[in-house]
Amino acid sequence: MMFRTPVAIASLLFASATFTAHAASKDVAVWLTTPDKTNLLTEQTQHLSFSKGQKDSPAIVIDDRTRFQTMDGFGYALTGGTAQLMMKMSPAARATLLKELFGNGPGDVGTSYLRVSVGASDMNDHVFTYDDMPVGQTDPDLKNFSLGPDRDDVIPVLKEILAISPKIKILASPWTAPSWMKDNENPKAGSLKKEYYPAYAAYWVKYLEAMKAEGIPIDALTPQNEPENPKNTPSMVVTADQEADFIGNDLGPALAKAGLPTKIITFDHNCDHPNYPIDILKNAAANKYTDGSGFHLYLGDITALTTAHDAFPQKNIYFTEQMVISGRRDTGLAIAKPVARLIIGAPENWSRNVLLWNLAADPQNGPHTASGGCPICTGAITLDGDSILRNLAFYTASHASKFVPPGSIRIASPASADALPHVAFLTPTKHHVLIVSNTTDQPSTFTIRAKNKDAKATLPAGAVATYVW
Repeated sequence: MMFRTPVAIASLLFASATFTAHAASKDVAVWLTTPDKTNLLTEQTQHLSFSKGQKDSPAIVIDDRTRFQTMDGFGYALTGGTAQLMMKMSPAARATLLKELFGNGPGDVGTSYLRVSVGASDMNDHVFTYDDMPVGQTDPDLKNFSLGPDRDDVIPVLKEILAISPKIKILASPWTAPSWMKDNENPKAGSLKKEYYPAYAAYWVKYLEAMKAEGIPIDALTPQNEPENPKNTPSMVVTADQEADFIGNDLGPALAKAGLPTKIITFDHNCDHPNYPIDILKNAAANKYTDGSGFHLYLGDITALTTAHDAFPQKNIYFTEQMVISGRRDTGLAIAKPVARLIIGAPENWSRNVLLWNLAADPQNGPHTASGGCPICTGAITLDGDSILRNLAFYTASHASKFVPPGSIRIASPASADALPHVAFLTPTKHHVLIVSNTTDQPSTFTIRAKNKDAKATLPAGAVATYVW
């Protein structure tokens, strides 16, 4: 397939030659997913056209002069379990899958952000850190440090991904410090002993430098996954005061001394407690080293992201985890609500990214740790050898990742109070992208207004569409 015009070359980021031709003429390409699965991120043959607008009619108004945050990307957690399953695939099948997930070709979905665990998460088949010691022994000089089990799966998979997408952003999060650093000497629950703050900061430096040596740059880190949750295996409890102390007096200075540019993102937990990151940012020492705050949405409301943003507008907001699975009563692909809550809701509340949990699991929702792992965590894809099943989370994220590359800017899209949930972006190649979710049980007809011209659209009940022009 040959593309010769600059417009066509730029459009390769988004879709097919058919889309390229329509984008050049300012028609609106429509990519649709319906709950009955007759459309699964499917480009519609009927494109929308702009015509002279009726100013008195209700509309979603695209205003690219009013701009908000720059987007870093959309993607998933690449857990140890995900990587393990991928390494069980044949090399050819894995290469094809990774190209689909991380490439920018016509059939690809352009996943642009990943989260990895530092040591094991609860979606590994066993618990480990990079400096485990026999019970009763310690290693404050970290002589025993090793990336260990990650060399079998996470590291080789990340290298294959980086060969496809060299600029992909990677966030690293630990589920626990080594047990010998903790007050309960256990991988589950407990807290980091104050006396080991310097050693744990050094542990981070060793991890980041070791990954860099493997050709894997870590763009950002969170000091602790879900610091208020002691129930996972592994897990560790960290209060806001403890995290502020660790960032301000140990982790931040250690990264700076090592010349490491990795950003520190605080909190990495639920929207019911925005005061946690706000309190950390009130600490002058921690504030100096903290890039922003990360959130999950298992509790609370997505507007907590705006609460944190408004308290410290100069700091960034990130959405670092949410599981998206079908409910027991869902008979189709219930995509409208997760897209509205996460893909639309997080950017509309200042997030620079959206990460879903997690990329892949097997047909039994594994692997996961034996006690305290997640037995209901369906992957965005289900892997069974070379067999691939694309699930709800895959289509949820792909409605953004395929069309909103890193560097895109969220733009204003004011509308009437009863408008469908939506969010709009301007891409680096000056394409407009509008994502709309119909969370109602009836088809909805609405108007897209851009530069005083209107395009009429109808979205089926429970459906999601991405509009690009």
